[in-house]
Amino acid sequence: MTIPLRPGAGRAPRPAARPTGPDPLAPLLELPGVAAAAEGARAAVDRLLGHKVLRRESAGVSAESALRGARASAALEGVDRPLADLRAGEVTDPVVQGALRVSVGLGSMVETWERAPGQVLARLHVLAATDLAEPADLGRPSGAAGPRLGGLFSLITGATTVPAVVVAGVVHGELAALAPFGVQDGVVARAAARLVIISRGLDRKAVSVPEVGFAELGRDAYEAALAGYRSGGPAGVAGWLVHCCRATEHGATEGLAICESLLRG
Repeated sequence: MTIPLRPGAGRAPRPAARPTGPDPLAPLLELPGVAAAAEGARAAVDRLLGHKVLRRESAGVSAESALRGARASAALEGVDRPLADLRAGEVTDPVVQGALRVSVGLGSMVETWERAPGQVLARLHVLAATDLAEPADLGRPSGAAGPRLGGLFSLITGATTVPAVVVAGVVHGELAALAPFGVQDGVVARAAARLVIISRGLDRKAVSVPEVGFAELGRDAYEAALAGYRSGGPAGVAGWLVHCCRATEHGATEGLAICESLLRG
């Protein structure tokens, strides 16, 4: 199947909670396993959000989530460094540094994301690819990516009743498959997916760590699922979305581990 992306400018005002016409993402919930996997992801995040530590330490959990997420996102790009080294500031690799800058900057982009996703994606790429791409190329997607990005922006700014984790999977899959910038596209795609689950209410406190979920499921499994999405067939798209939901479940478990570590002091 082909995800029904429509061209658009990406700067529409925030929509109403429900679509006024046919929901272009609704057919995704009819794919095998997707609805059940999305419900499992939601339940896992809800369990995390109910942890008592978050009543007083949500900022600390979110900060640790950002650090662990950056490490995992860099690992998915092939640069795996110990968390302790990142915590100590001992890692200078530009892929890791880019992932860290992205994680730190996400909080300031949540309000803009659903109004101007193109602007946010450009900023994410600047943060991710400084020292890796030519300065003139930072934040500038290729011209060939324009029409498909326009369709993606319409979905991001539009209303849908589809669960946030499924929307995040589409955004993640589109950006990773399209690779509009050519450098650090995976880091940008995973950051955009996290913005979706924050802005659409699945995890407004940003305390889960979906990037760790993808890393735990394995880099090979990640690439295989993404290849299925790129194929555009129903089985491939379903496989990718289920993979994203499972990674979100694992990411919620990682968030619970952070909460428990803070509880123990």
